[in-house]
Amino acid sequence: MTTPAAAAEPETGGESPADKPQDTRRTVRRLVALLGPYRLPTIAAMGCCVIGVAANTIGPLLLGKATDLIFAGFAGANLPAGLTKAEAIDRLRAEGNTTLAEVYGTVDLVPGSGVAFGRVAVLLAIALALYLVASSFMYLQERIAAKVVQKVAFDVRERVEAKLPRLPLSYFDRRPVGELLSRVTNDVDNLQTVMQQTFSKLASVVLALLTVLVMMLVISPLLTVLMLLSIPLSGYIVARVSKRTKPHFVELWADTGALNSHVEQMYTGHALVRVFGQRETALREFDECNDAMRGSGRRAHFFAEAIEPALLFVANLNYVMVAVVGALRVASGALSLGSVQAFMLYTTQFNNQAGEIGGVIGKLQSGFASAERVFELLDAEEQRPDPPDADRAEHVRGSVEFDRVSFRYTADRPLIEDLSLTVRPGQVVAIVGPTGAGKTTLGNLLMRFHEVDGGRILLDGRDIATMTRQDVRSRTGLVLQDTWLFEGTIADNIAYGLPGATREQVVAAARAVRVDHFVRTMPDGYDTVFTETAAVSAGEKQLVTVARAFLADPAILILDEATSSVDTRSEVLIQKAMTSLRAGRTCFVIAHRLSTIQDADVILVMEDGKIVERGAHGELLRAKGAYARLFAAQFARTAEDEEERPDR
Repeated sequence: MTTPAAAAEPETGGESPADKPQDTRRTVRRLVALLGPYRLPTIAAMGCCVIGVAANTIGPLLLGKATDLIFAGFAGANLPAGLTKAEAIDRLRAEGNTTLAEVYGTVDLVPGSGVAFGRVAVLLAIALALYLVASSFMYLQERIAAKVVQKVAFDVRERVEAKLPRLPLSYFDRRPVGELLSRVTNDVDNLQTVMQQTFSKLASVVLALLTVLVMMLVISPLLTVLMLLSIPLSGYIVARVSKRTKPHFVELWADTGALNSHVEQMYTGHALVRVFGQRETALREFDECNDAMRGSGRRAHFFAEAIEPALLFVANLNYVMVAVVGALRVASGALSLGSVQAFMLYTTQFNNQAGEIGGVIGKLQSGFASAERVFELLDAEEQRPDPPDADRAEHVRGSVEFDRVSFRYTADRPLIEDLSLTVRPGQVVAIVGPTGAGKTTLGNLLMRFHEVDGGRILLDGRDIATMTRQDVRSRTGLVLQDTWLFEGTIADNIAYGLPGATREQVVAAARAVRVDHFVRTMPDGYDTVFTETAAVSAGEKQLVTVARAFLADPAILILDEATSSVDTRSEVLIQKAMTSLRAGRTCFVIAHRLSTIQDADVILVMEDGKIVERGAHGELLRAKGAYARLFAAQFARTAEDEEERPDR
């Protein structure tokens, strides 16, 4: 039977490994490995990227040639017809127009002729076609990349969902629910968003930088060297800022988990918050968490966004220097006007791509921080796997034996030491004792929510460690103090105890534990939907959990403080329901109210993880030991409460 785990003694846990910056290279390798199952679409996306970048890079070169044609046409129209290009240039030098002669020498002009608009039109048409091709393939690349990223995110969510059931209960004991939910939702969503924004962009940016650099070298190695002088400074800026960015994103996502945890706790316990007048305290704690998240978010995003404008500033300074030197090269005849124009277009592209890299790096720091938190969850130590040769027991009578069992939540704090206990099939065993004595832990060990450190637990003479957890738990029913019900109909909540149960089986279970009458008073009967605001008492909810356990038909039943949070009338109804539930089953009753376990076959008194007394109710009272003291103390408190109750 699938049920939430009983509350266990909490463990102390230090700072999570993912709350500190991890090895970025290892994180990158793991992120790349996630793309492994999608090699073909990834290669297709890269192919589209190559074609798109190549087409986009050729465009400025064609525009530069078109500029040279137009300039040559206007220059030729101002020169006498019949001269050769060399003769026209020599005449300009003889007239003292040396600079103009050098500039004319860089283009293919024909004296006396005008602009070759046909050739210009062809070049512009080719450039336009290339830009259309570039846009089309970039669009296709984005679509493929989006599908790949969505599939990767889907895989990560599936891995996280598959991982959670394999984690031991101790993992959840150490972490607030909100913080864990933040990893499963916020961090996975952020990882998906960052991959979506950077997966295709990073490849296209790097490829564009390389192709633009090649074209610039072809046009002018000198100008290329001048342009590259800014790279060391840009690299220094990126390295320094990135080093400070990632720790802030790690802090931001940790603060997000803390805020989610606080909101989850306050929402779950909002009634108690109001009853005890702690609304202002809750708001103050929320403000503190929110302020911490705002501060870490401001710092993280400031450094992440600071990279791009810093790189653009350096790039613009370099642009001015390249423009000045380029103009001098045109004036000296070393370069044509169109070549300088194309080079400046490439410089603009290079600077823009460099700025894009800065933005991508800033986003990647956020993605790496979330990825490390998700990977820390996926890498968490799992509970010991079930034995591969485990056999399923065909029939369980309900005999339970604890054979010299030892267990501790932390290595330096023993809880249960050398405990032995034998329970016959159908026997009702009550477990009492002060808080922290280990009562709930016995139930958790029997359900294999935790593994014993020493000794063994036998079910019908068979060590439960040799059985699968599902086999053990399917033979065990659990009713907790906390009435866990999901948002669904009453019938669905009862049927949760037996997958595939029919409506007839659900109604039969409800009747057996005296739930049917209460259900039929509801507006829609068994189809009434449970919600947070549903007008259902705690006792009625507990009755539904009892019916759920009855439907599962377990051989062993664990009742953990099942009546401690309900009123006296509800307690009577629940006790009658549990009497029906306990019939013919081995039953462990964990209780603080001693009045509810006086008819138990055996009562165990636990202190500090040990059984200090055992026997029937009357026998233990006559022994005047620990049980008698507990009973007397509880009876005295009850008498005092009755005396202090005002007359009505």
